[in-house]
Amino acid sequence: MKILVCISNVPDTTSKITFTNDNTAFNTAGVQFIINPYDEIALSKAVELAEGGKGTVTVINVGYASTDATIRKALAIGADNAVRINAAPRDAWFVANQIAKYAKDNAFDLILTGRESIDYNGAQVGAIVGELLHIPSVSIAKKVDIAGDAVTVEREIEGGKEVLTAKLPIVIGTAEGVAEPKIPNMRGIMSARTKPLDVLEPSTIDVLEHIVSYETPAPRGTVKLVDAAEVEKLVSLLHDEAKVI
Repeated sequence: MKILVCISNVPDTTSKITFTNDNTAFNTAGVQFIINPYDEIALSKAVELAEGGKGTVTVINVGYASTDATIRKALAIGADNAVRINAAPRDAWFVANQIAKYAKDNAFDLILTGRESIDYNGAQVGAIVGELLHIPSVSIAKKVDIAGDAVTVEREIEGGKEVLTAKLPIVIGTAEGVAEPKIPNMRGIMSARTKPLDVLEPSTIDVLEHIVSYETPAPRGTVKLVDAAEVEKLVSLLHDEAKVI
């Protein structure tokens, strides 16, 4: 089975986020980047599925050379080879088109993504890739089982669970529970240095959107404590200040 895992290079959640160029560009200075945690779950599942010679795992990333360290970590975790599309990941449409073209040219059985990236939280790429390739796509998968070419996916929905069945090839966006993230061992780290990392130039894709500006969330307000006996005061604050009732 040939498995393609899509990985994003995202800021660590502890990073302080700022913007430049009159709030139209993300400031990368001093920011530590990591593999998107949901993508790491997808990668760990792919490595499990391919263990024992059952398949191969390729990771793909859309980004410039600054993402190579993140890609090498994915190779250390267990991917067999990697591909980097040499372009800035300007939006989901652009990224999905680059991935879909590569996947189409190389006939993968299974394409795994994270449920979303932790920077933009768009959750769009997997579905667009599936649509471009004319194959099924399932998002927010909590459990994935594959037997032959039959796929069973369990996902959480409001008030319960949903179990879906499909045939390979398929695109699946993974969430927590699909697999435990793997920590690279020394052997994996050493072998990652020699595993193939191919750099390809991007396909030309029409620009459908552009960022007008970024802004940080408003700072949290002060907390007001109300004694349990002061019910009228609490109601007044909720009505007049919080405006939730």
